[in-house]
Amino acid sequence: MATKRIITGIDIGTHTVRVVITEYEPGVGFPHIIGIGKAESRGLRQGYIINTTDAARSLRVAIEEAEQAAGVRIREAFLSVGGVGLEGIQTHGAAIISRADSLITDSDVERALRACEQSLPNSANKKILHTIPIEYLVDGKKIYGGRPAGMKGLKLEAKCLIVTCFEQHLNDLIRAVEEAGVEPIDACAAPIAASFVALTKSQKMAGCILANIGAETVSIVVYEESIPISLEIFPVGSTDITNDIALGLKIPLEEAELIKLGKSAQQFPKKKLNDIMLARLEDMFSLVIAHLKKIGKHELLPAGIVITGGGSGIETIEDFARAAMRLPSKIPSINLDFANNPKSKKQVKDTSWFVAYGLAIWGITNDRPGLQINDSLLLRIKESFRNIVKQLLP
Repeated sequence: MATKRIITGIDIGTHTVRVVITEYEPGVGFPHIIGIGKAESRGLRQGYIINTTDAARSLRVAIEEAEQAAGVRIREAFLSVGGVGLEGIQTHGAAIISRADSLITDSDVERALRACEQSLPNSANKKILHTIPIEYLVDGKKIYGGRPAGMKGLKLEAKCLIVTCFEQHLNDLIRAVEEAGVEPIDACAAPIAASFVALTKSQKMAGCILANIGAETVSIVVYEESIPISLEIFPVGSTDITNDIALGLKIPLEEAELIKLGKSAQQFPKKKLNDIMLARLEDMFSLVIAHLKKIGKHELLPAGIVITGGGSGIETIEDFARAAMRLPSKIPSINLDFANNPKSKKQVKDTSWFVAYGLAIWGITNDRPGLQINDSLLLRIKESFRNIVKQLLP
């Protein structure tokens, strides 16, 4: 009988630290969530750690909450990497086939991928997180299926998406996690981790963009033919909307946050409030649109835009994104039923845990960046996620 594994995902965001502990039995299909924990982030700015000790303390609080819920102690975890230093760049590389009979080997493929990494511009102080093959060419002809090994040719070319972060930023993350008493196993770009939960196989195949809206950054990843082809981070987030509301209506930040999420009992001029929010949302989505135009995908993603992160709770953001992007717009439908919580009697969509849970899913495969999840499995994952979070609500 296969031994069950404990797999943990840690998402250290600018506003909140989230920890998801899962139990995975090989052959079952997906990690089952057994505990979650969160804490207010300290010592971060736009995804960067500026005080390692404060960040470690926040993480320890979240870890202890998750451990108590799960009834286990965690010793190791997978980490997310976000922040404005995260970047995805397409590069090209090539390798001359080494065998006399022109048979392409795994070694040839590896050399082509390494050539892609070596052609990365401005790589000083950067750490490569993912090298994701987008396409291969053998003697100038595109290979469909993405498996050139075993074919014959004289020259193998590769186009890759290289995802990097600042090495110092990654080192600071690792140091904070270690100070919290956990050993980091590996690190994944936050929007890619979120995509393992938020996106279906059919969405990735058709072409879509995931926008993870955090407190101080918006992270996007673009998929086409099931492959991430572009990744970018923008230095604007949902906190900017909160600040704009507070300034425009001359109210405390706490009240502005409730208004942004549609949870305030106070009444304010609706037109003025809409104007404030729309102005900032226009700024936010204009950056996304400009990026899609840059890569030639503006209005060309049939599966549209999928919005996750804490900012997905903003009222009207789904409708605004649909109008601004001229694409189908969706917030993934994991509904947390608060009917048993006396403080609330409505359902809400909560995608803020997607990165942490996505890390656990990413961690169960050796071919992590290329992990595919079929639609039926995704439904089971979402149901498991909904049930466990409901159990852990206060």
